[in-house]
Amino acid sequence: MREDILGAAHALAAEGLVTAFGHVSVRHEEQDSFLITPPKPLGSLKPDDDLLEVSLERDELPEGVPGEAWVHWAVYNGRPDVGGICRAQPPISTAITSARVSIRPLHGQGAFLGEEVPVYDDARLIRDREAGEALAERLGGAGGIIMRGNGAVAVGRNIGAAVARMWVLEVSAEINRTAAIVGTSQVLSQEEFSYWESVSEEILERIWSYLKASK
Repeated sequence: MREDILGAAHALAAEGLVTAFGHVSVRHEEQDSFLITPPKPLGSLKPDDDLLEVSLERDELPEGVPGEAWVHWAVYNGRPDVGGICRAQPPISTAITSARVSIRPLHGQGAFLGEEVPVYDDARLIRDREAGEALAERLGGAGGIIMRGNGAVAVGRNIGAAVARMWVLEVSAEINRTAAIVGTSQVLSQEEFSYWESVSEEILERIWSYLKASK
């Protein structure tokens, strides 16, 4: 778990998806808890840095845990299929949703995020349980969500899939931005969308391998 978390942190930093802020976590099935990175730049994490454990049964955060761990707490409690979460600041995704441009699946991998990336329409930091639960409810069953004016959250069955989805989110945002400028966007048909959904885990694993190798 430690190796995966460190790999995720460094991959996000290498891709420019996090700077001074951001965090990643992994569900700890046996302990009914999750491990999350400390409040420091992800690119600076070292193998001996402490990871912080948060119980999914308690309704308070341990001392020293970043306040936005409530996002992770609420998503893990609401989505038993999620084993990894990453919180980042993808610049294009953040910009175009602030301009009310939706991120929809215009290319195959865009389907990994859902039929349209939901937006949590509150630019304030999430620092309490209620806000975390509101974001988790807005996320629903999607693979990621934009926090208007405040970055994004991506989820996956493991942390590698979550990081891969965050990368896909930013690629998809760039494609949507370009399409909105040059012409009429053509969204994947339902048949195409279903096909790409069916191969999502295979492709996400391939993307994760690429991101780990390039960091």
